[in-house]
Amino acid sequence: MSPAIAIAQDESSIPAGVPGRDEVLTRAGGENFPVALQLLGASTRCHLMNVYGFARLADELGDSAAGDRLDLLNWLDEEVSAVYAECVPAHPVMRRLISTIRAKGIPEEPFRHIIRANRQDQSVGAYPTFERLAAYCNLSANPIGHLVLHVFEALTPERVELSDYVCTALQLVEHWQDVAEDYANGRVYVPQEDLDRFSCQPEDLGGSVATPEFRRLMEFEVQRATDLLDRGAPISRLLPGAYGMAMAAFVEGGRAALDSIRDADFDVLSRSPRPSLRHKARAARTLMGLWMSW
Repeated sequence: MSPAIAIAQDESSIPAGVPGRDEVLTRAGGENFPVALQLLGASTRCHLMNVYGFARLADELGDSAAGDRLDLLNWLDEEVSAVYAECVPAHPVMRRLISTIRAKGIPEEPFRHIIRANRQDQSVGAYPTFERLAAYCNLSANPIGHLVLHVFEALTPERVELSDYVCTALQLVEHWQDVAEDYANGRVYVPQEDLDRFSCQPEDLGGSVATPEFRRLMEFEVQRATDLLDRGAPISRLLPGAYGMAMAAFVEGGRAALDSIRDADFDVLSRSPRPSLRHKARAARTLMGLWMSW
């Protein structure tokens, strides 16, 4: 253990470019968790926001922070080391995380994987095959599901497998919604083998017009994500009460997002499709039906 990790830190040691607590938690609360959070008790909601706050902080450092992002991610890695060395980390988000890690017995591996995924984003801008992209999702998205299962105290091999399907699918949904934005940032998540299959070029992802070939490509990718969601959906039946409903909410949120891409006729270039009120209402009706049949 290095001396820098072994001593307690204060907020003055946080590097420039690292977003503060309020900024991180506001962005965390604005993404996938809100619907599911309302189904859970206050303590569980707090623990989930703590782990998702970490994921949001890591993503901010890897995606948008000013300065040397690798250095900032290395700093975050040291913050994780401080927590597991029972020292006081510098960032308030990391300090919030301590109680969750201790209460739920969470190992450090999921946190390290999330940091590793963000490191990978600094050097890998494209994926030759879906297999390689899925391996990236195994670092960037699937650990979130593992953390959720730890918070629910419900981690088993079967649930982990189903959770991985759901989390990989949700990661793919984000990629397909943001194809043009990712391309502008130097990242192509559509596998090259799929581009080749549908006679598309990487530069097509940065255009303003969705060609027929591109629309067929996105239809294929949307169906792939749908199939993964369907494979993982049974996890909601393997979790008790509100935990199962929360997982179902994640799944239905993903389906609503995929439906928004379908309704845009697979044009994710002229705009980034997001679920409309109609999509959200349909998801809510599905959840209500699940609740009534529980």
